[in-house]
Amino acid sequence: MKLLRRWELGENMLYSLVWVAIFLIPFMNAQLMSEHEIDFNKVIISWVKVMPYFTIFLVNNILLAPKLLLRNRYWIYSILLLVMLFSIFGTIEILDFRYWQSNDELRDKASFTDLEWYWNVLLGVFMAGANSMIKLYYRALDTDRRMAVLEKQNIETQMEYLKYQINPHFLMNTLNNIHALIDFDTTMAKGCVMELSHMLRHILYDSSESSTTLDKEITFLESYIKLMRIRYIDEVNITFTHPDIASCARIKLPPLLLIVLVENAFKHGISYKNSSFININISIDNQELTCVVANSRHDSDQHNAERSGIGLNNIIKRMDILFGDKYSLTADSTDNNVYIVELVIPVTTNK
Repeated sequence: MKLLRRWELGENMLYSLVWVAIFLIPFMNAQLMSEHEIDFNKVIISWVKVMPYFTIFLVNNILLAPKLLLRNRYWIYSILLLVMLFSIFGTIEILDFRYWQSNDELRDKASFTDLEWYWNVLLGVFMAGANSMIKLYYRALDTDRRMAVLEKQNIETQMEYLKYQINPHFLMNTLNNIHALIDFDTTMAKGCVMELSHMLRHILYDSSESSTTLDKEITFLESYIKLMRIRYIDEVNITFTHPDIASCARIKLPPLLLIVLVENAFKHGISYKNSSFININISIDNQELTCVVANSRHDSDQHNAERSGIGLNNIIKRMDILFGDKYSLTADSTDNNVYIVELVIPVTTNK
């Protein structure tokens, strides 16, 4: 069940208060006119007259404004709003709902008076405009709140990046492997130094921005995998499939996002006793990036999956802030021999 955000609760509460007050006006009129008994016929007449406006509000608030206006489809929104207004009030004018006021005395004491259809259309435009302005106001408040939280999160994330950069285990193992290679394969050792240099450069410079490009992230992952291969040589079957690098240069995404999944697979999916594998697949489809990482499982007590789940908590928090509900992260541990994580995020393309 989807939980409403704080700004949505405030907005809905405001709408509820306004419409409750409108529907209570007939009862308040009766009190002001010192009527001993409330005439429910008058109440029904007033409610019937306000129902077209309530219908317009519901359609605009639930469908037109969220699906069109807030997605910058202004012309389509304006046209559909006018079509709805003319349809509703034109139909009312043709059917002539004035039979609700056939009694002159009852009509004079009704809470709402009849208007010509064009005034009703104009009033509907103002009401839909007010509804849309309120939605934009609350959306702006939420955007400001998100930006403040994101700025704070960026600082915390940068600190996490720094911890990752100087991770003593990763650097120590890599440098030891390079040191060992120098004695019997100088060329390979030089290549490993270059890969490590590329990784550190990406972490220090490219990741300081709010977004990077997919080709840089893929190159970063390839460097990481090459360095990890030194440790395991042929003991681990590693596959990495991704779109062509040239086609990824225009695709933007948050930096150092996918490495969390890959690092998690190497951390929990490798066994020195049994054959192991890590399969990484990155694909782009319809402005969405999908990253699927599958690794072997070796812990019979299922602690492997639990530790992997704990390792994904940080990425979930970051995704919540960056994308709200526009992403998905699923983990499949139903197979005792395979652990699969799938991340789907929206991406943008440089023009």
